[in-house]
Formats: sequence, structure tokens, C-alpha cells
Amino acid sequence: MGLVSLVGGGPGDPGLLTLKGMECLRRAEVVIYDHLVNERLLQYAPPGVELIYAGKKGGQHALEQEEISALLADRARRGMRVVRLKGGDPFLFGRGGEEAEDLTKAGIPFEVIPGVSSAIAVPAYAGIPLTHRGYTSTVAFVSGHEDASRESSRIPWEKIATGLGTLVFLMGYGQLRSIAERLIQEGRDPKTPVALIRWGTLPQQETIVGSLRDIARRAKEAHFSPPVILVVGEVVRLRPILNWFECKPLFGKRIVVTRAREQASTLIELLEAQGAEAIPLPVIQIQPASDYQKLDQAIGQIETYDWVIFTSVHGVGFFWERLKAMGMDSRDLKGIRLGAIGPATASELRGHGLEPDLVPSEFRAEALLEGLQGETLKGKHILIPRAAKARDLLPKGLRQRGAGVEVVEAYQTGKAATDFRRIRGRLVRGEIDVVTFASSSTVHHFMEGMGRGGIDSLGENTAIACIGPITTATARDYGLKVVIQPREYTIPSLVKAIASFFEKGGGRS
Repeated sequence: MGLVSLVGGGPGDPGLLTLKGMECLRRAEVVIYDHLVNERLLQYAPPGVELIYAGKKGGQHALEQEEISALLADRARRGMRVVRLKGGDPFLFGRGGEEAEDLTKAGIPFEVIPGVSSAIAVPAYAGIPLTHRGYTSTVAFVSGHEDASRESSRIPWEKIATGLGTLVFLMGYGQLRSIAERLIQEGRDPKTPVALIRWGTLPQQETIVGSLRDIARRAKEAHFSPPVILVVGEVVRLRPILNWFECKPLFGKRIVVTRAREQASTLIELLEAQGAEAIPLPVIQIQPASDYQKLDQAIGQIETYDWVIFTSVHGVGFFWERLKAMGMDSRDLKGIRLGAIGPATASELRGHGLEPDLVPSEFRAEALLEGLQGETLKGKHILIPRAAKARDLLPKGLRQRGAGVEVVEAYQTGKAATDFRRIRGRLVRGEIDVVTFASSSTVHHFMEGMGRGGIDSLGENTAIACIGPITTATARDYGLKVVIQPREYTIPSLVKAIASFFEKGGGRS
């Protein structure tokens, strides 16, 4: 017999998934997930896991509740580890209690992994504390599905209207007008502050503030639509002071990340920390070398080299894999000087217990050559393990200084199987604020994937950001107008440059 884990996936921001929920996903053999679950959470599931969508949107069900319960029981009886991934918390308006009852009746073992509820997280992201000593010590969470105008309501309107400080309604947008009217009818002051929060905790979060008297009109004028959370109470007055999320430098900006999937996480995390919606579009993929014979041969005679120069994090990683495969370790590099282009490459070396002897101030080959100006290179033997296709500037410059340079393939950069249709459509509709490029190869493959109309589809309102002058030159060769380039050629500096661009009034008007 397997096990069913009822896991709360949180309110939308993938960073709000609990550690225990993440571990459940990593061990899962089947994941059955809902509509409001952020699909980025599925990346924690192992390769080959069975993914089953069971969402409900606008009253349309991918699977009926009885079918979901039957699926859970069936996969568990097969001895599988099943994760039932639900938005928010499974036991707060998530029908998790019903599913747990069905599992109990079927004799299926289960566990419950609580999640961060949208009822708490969404107001917090809108700068609204549900309780506050200066305002109220009571709060109620109410399902907004029920028609508030019904006489035989299961909700004690006459009690909650005036008996509680803060009211949080989930799934109540369709009944917004009747909820407001019923609360006023039962004695709540029509001037009571109200907030409507849409897509809470995500970069596309929108908030409307009004009163019970006018919130329905304001929502209609703003063309609001679900998913929405309604907060009623004096605590809403704190929003102008405590609104932290929507004030982030890149809040609401939609930024395309073209880096390889293996490289993109740092850039995505930094953009999201600034409030942006990072849109992964991996146009390249990192692959093992086509043949490791030359790299293995070089490692086998590593003691003959005076320098080993690494031009990327991946060069370090694949070099280390082959070093270990040959039964060697960092001690075999004793006495050999190490160069690293870029702080990330240097950090990767340090992770293996090695301190690089040279890290140029700029993230490019030219800077490394400048850093070696004081070195006598004539007669020195230098190894450069790097991508199969790369610029010849570094080895050529070293050879001109009299060094013997051996360049060996440590890995390949290839074209990723990426579907460009969705991103092309968003570009045409003007929904993308920035496209980022961290290497010339990302530019090449992006433009190839976009097709002949690629430049036109970018439009005037889409800014192009490149990590450094080499990438910028490649983008301009394609006719792209690069408006963002950091002074330091690093990922953190690229994010800072993007934020600075918008702070100075760049982007769409």
C-alpha cells in the first residue's frame, strides 16, 4: 500500500511552499494538482513522475471530486507515493477534509502537510495585517461562494457583520455586491474600508481599496476578475503605510530569461526578489562534451600545466566530474595556478576547496588577458577547458604572449527544444517589458527561434538587456536596440541595471 500526502502548495508565490511540502514532491511518484497551484512547484517532482491536472476554473472541472478521490485511492493501492497538491492550505476551503474522509473510508493511509493559506498571505502581501493591537484582535475566514442574499444562509451574517473586526472572504468575487449589501444590512458601517486583492503574492497582484458602499462599483470599473480575496475591516487603513510588495523596484514587470535551464535559477530569483515576473525561456541547453578523450588526456597529465583557466561555471563542473572519474581530486592541482573569468566561476572553484589565483575585475576574456600583463607567459603551458564553441580571443592572446595553450572541450552549448509560440504572442500583445541575454549564444538561438518576424514582434515597449559588451554587440548585429547593460558583467549587476532603468523612467509610457 502506498501513501497519499495532502500537500498545501501555498497561495501562488513558489517561495511560500513549505520545506516538508517540497520533500513530499521530491519523493512523489504521482502528483495530482489543482488550477491555482503554481506550476513551478512541479519542478521539485522527480523526472518521470505522473502529473495529473485536476483543476477547476470558472465552474469547469478537469476532474470531478469523485474522480479525484478514486484516482488517489487507485494509485495508492498500487503502492505509489501520491501527492495531492492543492493551492493554499488543504484544510481551509480546499476540500482536503472531504478527500481525507474518502481515503479513510477506502482504508488508504494519508498525511496532511499544511500550506500557507491565501487567506493570510494575500492580505500580508497587500500590506494588510489581519489583526493589529490598534485596530482589532478578531478575524474570521468566510467562504464567499454562498449567495449572501439567501434567507436560509449557513453563514451567521448577523453575528459576523458586527461581532468581528476583520472579515476575509475567499472565492467571493461573484457574490461581491450581495456580500457588501448583506453586511450593511446586518449593521456594518457602509464606510468600513474594504480591499480586493487579485492574484495575491504574485507579480501580477492588483489591489483595489474602497468601502462596503462602493467596492462593487470600483471592481466593475477596474474590470476585476477572479481569483480575488476580499478583506473587510479597519485594518485595511494600514495599507498605505505597510504596502511593501507592490512598491518593489520591478513589481509587475514581465522579464524574459533566456539562459539555459541549468543556469537560470539565480537570475530568476534575483528578479523575483525585486518584484518582477520572471518568464523562463531557455533557448540553450548545456550538454556533456561529444568526446571526453582530449579532456581526460589533459587531466591525466595535469602536472605538466602551469595554468588552468576556467571561463565558466560549467567548465569547472564538467572538469571536476572527469577529475573524479579518473580517481583524482584537488590535491592533484597542487602547484598549478588557476584563473577564473567571473565571480560565479571563482565561487564554483572555491566550492571545490580551491582559491583562484586570478579573477579579472570584468567578466570577459579581455580582462583576464589584462590581468596577466605582469606575468611571464613565454614557455608556460596553459589548459583551457571550456565549451565546444567559444571565442578564440583568449587562447590567441595567450599564444601571442609566448604561451603554449591547449583548449579542450569540457561541454557543449546546444539549442534547447523551446516552444516560442506563447512568448511570441505575448511580445506581439506588448505584454513583455524586458528580454534578457547573458551570452551571445542566447541571442543567436532566441532570434533563430523567433523567426523572421522576431525583431518586429519585440516592439517599442520591450527593452533589451545584455550582460556585457560582447553580448550587446551580437544583439545589435541582429538589429536589436540594447538599452540596458551593467557596468559589471555579472547577473546581480544585470538585475540592478534593469531596476535602475525603470527607476529612471525607462520602459513603456
